[in-house]
Amino acid sequence: MNFNRNALTLAIASLALPAFATSAQATTSFIANSFYDQQHPHSRYGYIEWAEMVKELSDGELQPEVYTGTVLLAPRANLQGIQDNIVQVAHHAAIYTPSEMPVANAVQELGFNYDDPLASILAVTDFSLNNPIQLAEWEDLNIVYLGAYSTPPYVMFCREPVRNLEELRGKRIRTAGSTVSAWVEEAGGTPVNVPSSEMYSGLDRGSLDCATNAANDLIDRSLWEVAKHTTLLPTGMYWSGPQWGFNEGFWADLTDDQRNVFKEATAKAMTRMVVQFLNASESAIEEAKELGNNVYEPEDDLMESVVAFREQALSNVYNKARDEYGVEDPEALIDDFLSTYEKWQALLEGVDRSDEEALAQLAMGEIYSKLPADYGIY
Repeated sequence: MNFNRNALTLAIASLALPAFATSAQATTSFIANSFYDQQHPHSRYGYIEWAEMVKELSDGELQPEVYTGTVLLAPRANLQGIQDNIVQVAHHAAIYTPSEMPVANAVQELGFNYDDPLASILAVTDFSLNNPIQLAEWEDLNIVYLGAYSTPPYVMFCREPVRNLEELRGKRIRTAGSTVSAWVEEAGGTPVNVPSSEMYSGLDRGSLDCATNAANDLIDRSLWEVAKHTTLLPTGMYWSGPQWGFNEGFWADLTDDQRNVFKEATAKAMTRMVVQFLNASESAIEEAKELGNNVYEPEDDLMESVVAFREQALSNVYNKARDEYGVEDPEALIDDFLSTYEKWQALLEGVDRSDEEALAQLAMGEIYSKLPADYGIY
């Protein structure tokens, strides 16, 4: 979907006017946007609670104005919104803008192979703040990346039971990302690339037979009403693009203390967000069962199909990064991510994964405190 920059800017100019206003009391107001609804973990913990942390840590000096849902920007428009200073910080899923974020999308191809959201969110943040190839992409886009999101492993919500390869064949399945789409095709289904905000309507009217997303959407997006059959088949995790992407001019105009506030708030919100996301997904499955939904484990042939495709995807990831995404040195990019992921698997050994404070301290100590003072100032 293409957007006319001038038209978009004019259409929401009245909403953007308060952004980055400095009052006589030296408070800095700014607009923060998450296209998820306010109860989704990426919005609730990643923006609404994060904004309160920012206010508190800055003693009221930083004043976020948070928008959730699609009131301000459609999902695909958040990158443009950050660049045009319509919003000063926003969540942006790179899968919606593959031509603008080829590096982030090349790394996302590995998402089908992992199933640990906590290791992922910390590894992706560490990598995205330090890898020179990825950093060059953020700079070229005139945005400042500050932290990641990571979903739990996606599962399948279907109008009819899909427990094995035979039941999957011919099904139109909402997917996110090229790797899972390729697996759906190989398994005999038809991938459909639509935003997660369109899953309910697609399932309701029958243009989708199934949708893949995190299990919390059974309740948070009421998918239990239109998809009575859930299969706990892990179809990848998603982390591409920033959970907190800042307008570069806004970031550069902040003081060092203000930038440090954002780093601390992000470390706290990021780790809380992933812990609560996992809790919400587990609770949603149980609640959906109570509401009469059927929840299945995948049968052997369906699970074996995923496992086999993971091996194939890993062996092809370098060529795909080079040929599909134009990455000049895919080995340097992918190998750095793989080693960063292994580093975080080791760092998390013996850590209480439910202790949000300890996880935030780990993120501060291993990631944010090690950033250069001029990080993000181009």
